[in-house]
Amino acid sequence: MESNFKRTLITTALPYANGPVHIGHLAGVYVPADIYARYLRLQGREVTMVGGSDEHGVPITIKARNEGVTPQDIVDRYHKIIKDSFEELGISFDVYSRTTSDIHRATASEFFSRLHGKGEFIEKTSMQLYDEKANQFLADRYVTGECPHCHNQRAYGDQCEACGTSLNATDLINPKSAITGETPVLRETHHWFLPLDRWESRLREWILEGHKEWKGNVYGQCKSWLDLGLQPRAVTRDLDWGVPVPLNEAAGKVLYVWFDAPIGYISNTKEIYPDSWEKWWKDPETRIINFIGKDNIVFHCIVFPAMLMAYGDNYQLPDNVPANEFLNLEGDKISTSRNWAVWLHEYLRDFPGKQDVLRYVLTANAPETKDNDFTWRDFQTRNNSELVAILGNFVNRVIVLTHKYFDGVVPAAGQLTEVDTALFEEVASLKDSLTQNIETFHFREALKEAMNIARAGNKYLQETEPWKVAKTDMARVATILNTALQICGDIAVAFEPFMPFMSRRLADALHMGKLTWEELGACDIIKAGEHIDSPELLFEKIDDEAIDAQIERLARIKRENELKNFKPAEVQAPTDFETFSKLDIRVGTVINCEKVKKSKKLLRFLIDDGIGQRTILSGIAEHYEPECLIGRQVCFIANFPPRQMMGIESEGMILSALNADGSLSVIAPTSAVVNGAQVK
Repeated sequence: MESNFKRTLITTALPYANGPVHIGHLAGVYVPADIYARYLRLQGREVTMVGGSDEHGVPITIKARNEGVTPQDIVDRYHKIIKDSFEELGISFDVYSRTTSDIHRATASEFFSRLHGKGEFIEKTSMQLYDEKANQFLADRYVTGECPHCHNQRAYGDQCEACGTSLNATDLINPKSAITGETPVLRETHHWFLPLDRWESRLREWILEGHKEWKGNVYGQCKSWLDLGLQPRAVTRDLDWGVPVPLNEAAGKVLYVWFDAPIGYISNTKEIYPDSWEKWWKDPETRIINFIGKDNIVFHCIVFPAMLMAYGDNYQLPDNVPANEFLNLEGDKISTSRNWAVWLHEYLRDFPGKQDVLRYVLTANAPETKDNDFTWRDFQTRNNSELVAILGNFVNRVIVLTHKYFDGVVPAAGQLTEVDTALFEEVASLKDSLTQNIETFHFREALKEAMNIARAGNKYLQETEPWKVAKTDMARVATILNTALQICGDIAVAFEPFMPFMSRRLADALHMGKLTWEELGACDIIKAGEHIDSPELLFEKIDDEAIDAQIERLARIKRENELKNFKPAEVQAPTDFETFSKLDIRVGTVINCEKVKKSKKLLRFLIDDGIGQRTILSGIAEHYEPECLIGRQVCFIANFPPRQMMGIESEGMILSALNADGSLSVIAPTSAVVNGAQVK
């Protein structure tokens, strides 16, 4: 239990510094971590939250090569964007550093040297893909080719983004170097490996027996890996960007990024506590919590703990790894390569002053037990219907009434009635549930309980109706508003982990000073006689125009991706002109068009073909509203034999083109022609 620990070290997954962070990163890692850190601070516990940019690895070298700059240029640019946007969102790191720092390089080198000196590595020679033109071995992400599972032509050597399957570069069909486009060859190379199998029994006992309280997705994934049997994993690779392997015989090799990056938690701690960092890592009274996404579970629950076990020297293992699932965007998987994301720095630009709205929505939709979805319409609804109409409305009404009846001075409460005490009892119960949910990393449920405090306050005002009571009993109004102001104070405390900007504004307006978790639910959190500030709206409605702009942006990105990835169908087998000339393609005007009953795909066309009228059925109902086709000219094949469909005789075929997004566009002449004109 938490009471067994003197302090808590919170670590957050290190984002790659080859691009900005997006809402998937925030919902999966950084907002939950910040909620927990802020909660512990409110409780007066000793806590440190460390993070930093992961500035090594192949994605960064690829980005640099594509832009014609150095990897250092890339990481300098994106480290600043990431760090600044985290600060603006209120992610309260005690230190946010980077893996290109001198202290990290020294720490990672020493870590490798210690394990090497203890004989914890094994050496292996293997065959890897090599680009003879570029004269270098190819990291997995430097190889592209056809996925052997779904046959996506643009799969990477480590994963196919189309079907999500993990791959080895040698699995690809027709592999190509992403550097030169040449076909790579297999060549022998030598590397050092961490034999995870040596630690399998200890890991099995530590996780499967010692941490059954972990989230089901984390525990289950760990069990699957352990049941399959652990294998040695390379800790070095052939690359010119990263922490050099500190061995004379390892020239041209660097530490593999999965080995290098988690050591960043240690080097970041050293950066903030150069003389006392060891108490945060080696003291049994320190609790270590790793906040990560589900794609990092194996590294933080199996690989990094095995590294710490191998190192020895009393390094403590994480007490919990509350990994979240993935957040999707508008029903589609967030993808950096496809630009299908809501980028934090762009959100902060487009919605200035609305940091708390994003934090609220991401927590309310947190993918804690399964993948969840972010939509802009839901974002708007939650802001307008919950933050504005429930929380903001309650606080504003209370402050307005206090200024109206008592000139902004907190009135003293008289004798509490049953309805008053019932409200305080409800808040006490909500505090217990709120606390328990945060302690067990159920932040979505915790947020619901915090919002229930505002709901209870609104209900209390409706029941007591101080605006009516003011006509006959001002003493009772004083008690009602004193009670309601206490609930406003409770809101400031309860929401501080979730929405720190709103919380601070409210606390300042109520002249509360420093907030503590202990005072949540107290009957005198707001002191009588205190003069509170004039009312200001905590939240404002978000209009349709702002949301429509975001939806249109995504639609534009989707269209661009479809065009970029569109691959025309293969040309069919050759045919001769005589065969083609037998097709009588003509132009006609649509006299009428309607959907065919009991059919999702068919439209019924009545065509003026220049000779008379004919009926043609076409399977484009999912792509056109029939009304918009009436009066238009279309191209059709006139000499197909009649065919019965859905009890209707169709006399031809409407010609359509297949778009990149799978939609169909009816073929028509660019200018009006006479009905019945032949297409030559």
